[in-house]
Amino acid sequence: MESMMRPDALKGRTIVVTGGGTGLGRSMTGTLLELGANVCITSRKLDVLEGTARELEKATGGTVLPLACDVRNYAEVEQVVKSANARFGKVDGLINNAAGNFISPTERLSSKAFQTIIDIVLMGSVNCTLAFGKDWITKGERDKAILNIVTTYAWTGSGYVVPSACAKAGVLALTRSLAAEWGKYGIRSNAVAPGPFPTKGAWSRLMPGEMLEKFDMTKRVPLGRLGEHRELADLVAYLVSPYSGYVNGEVVTIDGGEWIKGGGQFNMLDMVEPGMWDAIEQMVRSTKGS
Repeated sequence: MESMMRPDALKGRTIVVTGGGTGLGRSMTGTLLELGANVCITSRKLDVLEGTARELEKATGGTVLPLACDVRNYAEVEQVVKSANARFGKVDGLINNAAGNFISPTERLSSKAFQTIIDIVLMGSVNCTLAFGKDWITKGERDKAILNIVTTYAWTGSGYVVPSACAKAGVLALTRSLAAEWGKYGIRSNAVAPGPFPTKGAWSRLMPGEMLEKFDMTKRVPLGRLGEHRELADLVAYLVSPYSGYVNGEVVTIDGGEWIKGGGQFNMLDMVEPGMWDAIEQMVRSTKGS
């Protein structure tokens, strides 16, 4: 599947992608490069970042700056700001994609387990947003974009991933709050809420062993399939591009209708066999007026 945007749509722009070395972050980075952007990718594992940088540069002809950074450490994030500016002259967009998650009954968790996820997801996003936002505001640079990767259970909540739900809800509040406050500086703040997009690392942790086969995620999606990385990457590219210059404070869901299906009280009726509806209709008619 080719990108919906023209090849030079992001030419001359620099985007920072946290957690950009693997999974969805890597896919986003590849699309941004194809569209002409320079990309700085960060994570804690420099060897993984450097391997990704080499492969994507070869595949796209673009330029990737790999920088080791633990987003929980504000001093390290500030160094990313300095290094990216030194290499490319400026940074135009930030994608807060770095995350951590695991499944567990909440009563089995310690306070430390909550802190670990909240520090990566919420405080990591806060640290990066503050560091880049302050830099842009101090310099008076405008036409900047912050894009946070959240999830639909940021507003619905979800059992068994409660630390992640709490953290993502905080990121969602951060997104909307800064859209209102920092718009005057020419900084847009938006979010994307992906549904099930398979990635090797994250899915093996969330659905280990035979669980992935037992709990078929496609059955939760009205479209009957999982998301393609290109579909998410195209949406992300649009939201950090100048073409979405009037989109601010928005959270775009891309989940094939999964969360809507889960919220509808009678959506489980799609399990009814087509041939049974005649019998059901007769039962309904027989109870009228009773």
